[in-house]
Amino acid sequence: MSSLSVTEPLRRAAFRGLLAGGLIYFVGSFMQGMATAWLIVELNGSAFLAALVQTASFGPMFLLALPAGVLADTTDRRRLLLTVLAVQTAVVIVLAALLALRWAGAGTLLALTFVCGCCTALLSPGWNSAIVDGLPREELPPAITLIGISYNAARAIGPALAGAMYATAGPVAVFAAASLGALALWQAVRRHPPRPHPPSRLPAERLWGGMLSALRFARHSDTVLAQLVRTGAFGGAGAALWALLPVIGQRQLGLGATGFGLMMACMGGGAVAAGLVIGRWRQRQGLEWLVGAGTLVFAAVMLAAAWSRWALPVYAALTVGGGCWMAVMSTYNMATQASAPRWVRARANALHVLCALGSFAFGSAVWGALSTLLDLPWTLTLAALAVAAGMLLARRFPLRMSDLDEVTQAPLSEDLFVAHRPDPEAGPVSVEIVYRVEGGRAEDFLDAVTQLRGPRRRDGATLWRVYRDLSDPTRFVERFIVTSWADYLHQRARATLADQELEASLLAYLVDGLPPTVQHFIAER
Repeated sequence: MSSLSVTEPLRRAAFRGLLAGGLIYFVGSFMQGMATAWLIVELNGSAFLAALVQTASFGPMFLLALPAGVLADTTDRRRLLLTVLAVQTAVVIVLAALLALRWAGAGTLLALTFVCGCCTALLSPGWNSAIVDGLPREELPPAITLIGISYNAARAIGPALAGAMYATAGPVAVFAAASLGALALWQAVRRHPPRPHPPSRLPAERLWGGMLSALRFARHSDTVLAQLVRTGAFGGAGAALWALLPVIGQRQLGLGATGFGLMMACMGGGAVAAGLVIGRWRQRQGLEWLVGAGTLVFAAVMLAAAWSRWALPVYAALTVGGGCWMAVMSTYNMATQASAPRWVRARANALHVLCALGSFAFGSAVWGALSTLLDLPWTLTLAALAVAAGMLLARRFPLRMSDLDEVTQAPLSEDLFVAHRPDPEAGPVSVEIVYRVEGGRAEDFLDAVTQLRGPRRRDGATLWRVYRDLSDPTRFVERFIVTSWADYLHQRARATLADQELEASLLAYLVDGLPPTVQHFIAER
């Protein structure tokens, strides 16, 4: 765990510029979200439609985050970010104009909120990978903490500002001001463009293939899979509090738009306060303790919001809840990004976003629908129990960060020992590695070579097995299948130093003077 100060990455101008642009962008986004939710409550009084604002905002993450991650890993991130931000600015301006003309009802509000959510989904992986791209690994934890502080500061400032502006100038002014956030980030990206991807002689990844690569990586990386599963479980259950906050404010506490904005500001302010000390907590207590404590306290906050009829205790509880949400979610995000090699970092971030906000959107809809069947307090109580029950996943999916050698790509050997290079799209490709094992060491060898299954599958293999030669008990063959020659070249380039050390450890079991031999086969059509 890094012991650097949380302010260390701020010494870098590009990080400061993109962080400031992101802060203004998210202030505008939260202003828009608060105004939309409150306007729908005023128009319809429906808890379900109010909860659907969260679904419309974050649901596109479930659909687009992974394709956006592939685009961020394989295309010009500067062009991608600038295009998306220009579209989002135009959409928010159109929404403000429709409201001014009184042509926007609940359906229009939700539809255009969904379009803005699509823009955020396409933007998020590229921006998150670009802002940390130039930082050394030891600055990654404080940088991600700063990003979380910025996001939650926006969550505190945006709704409070929107509530005051809504009460004095009306919703049109809020949406007009929100459009300035996208323009601010557009200018920041222009001034501090993301670094271009390093040149590569490998064939370019296609969109669908890149998505499959990301899913394969997550499925066969035990570290990342554990982080994603637990992120989704916490986000889906905890979404109830965020989604039903407008209803808690109006029905249970009798608050207006300003009071609702203050509720959101309390959660954001608590998150900012927690961000200032979260690095020390992680250093002293470890990831698992911090996540467990934050989860259980957040469940208690949900119970307080469910049953209290006085605003002051709810404000205090929400401040604590915002800090717990920040502690848990930023820890999952930091662990995921730190456990992903560079070739898949934007996609790993996209998968984190997909699990966090996709489950958040789905959970918002579920808890909103359930609140129409049960009383509001009982819905939040059930959600709090689900949050606490998520801690049971710790045994099956323990939380850890990958070591440096697990994310550092190994030097690539140019010699493939093939007579000619096939067409990149040719395949499938079968790779066979033959080992001559010393007598009496077969069981130990099998235990060691089986550890290669995860790395081979993680980096591109669709099938992996080890075979014993029935005519020669000392001869073993490791065989794996890759979809195409291009995918095989990518798989070789993705091997890490830890994979290389694992392969080298197999030499201890082999007959002296007989290193493994590699053969490549390509399917004939």
